[in-house]
Amino acid sequence: MAPRLDFLLSKVLKSPLSPLARWRFWPQWRDYRREQANRLSLLLATSLRESVEEMRLNPFGVTFLGPMPSEDLLLFRRVLYPMVAWINRQKRFLPNWEVEKIVYVPLRELLNPESYACYRLHFKGAGKNGKEGYVQDFPCFRHQNEGEREVLWGATFRIVMSFLETVFGFSAPSMDSLPVITNTLNERYLNGSL
Repeated sequence: MAPRLDFLLSKVLKSPLSPLARWRFWPQWRDYRREQANRLSLLLATSLRESVEEMRLNPFGVTFLGPMPSEDLLLFRRVLYPMVAWINRQKRFLPNWEVEKIVYVPLRELLNPESYACYRLHFKGAGKNGKEGYVQDFPCFRHQNEGEREVLWGATFRIVMSFLETVFGFSAPSMDSLPVITNTLNERYLNGSL
């Protein structure tokens, strides 16, 4: 049902006043990059539908700013197609079962080199090359909010860093110079059953 709905929504997104039609680069994509424009409208339709389902985003309050480069997931066989949008007025979101929580991070914190660390993950269970468990380091962003510590790493981290590099020319510090924080992931995480 979702793919058919996404296809229908992608047609609606091509109409005037939709977030895609209001995007300043849409006329060039529509007229000169027709195949890419059709794919972009489908990906944006899917993004908006998922955002409505997962956190009750109001799709009429979205200003589409453009697509980001695709991101291959390293632990799972999936490709993400991130989209950048400005949410005009909505402040409250209602996450469904697929979203653990929504974390607000001020942009100034993302641009603070002291907020970054090396995330040393211990993977339990069958790992690389059939080995039982292994350890791997990842760059990460640390955020402290009202006593709760959040760690942004993996594909989400890479997408955010791509955005910060593109828009602000900002790169995270080298992992060699960062403090190390540790965590353990079990097989439930690795096989996607969390």
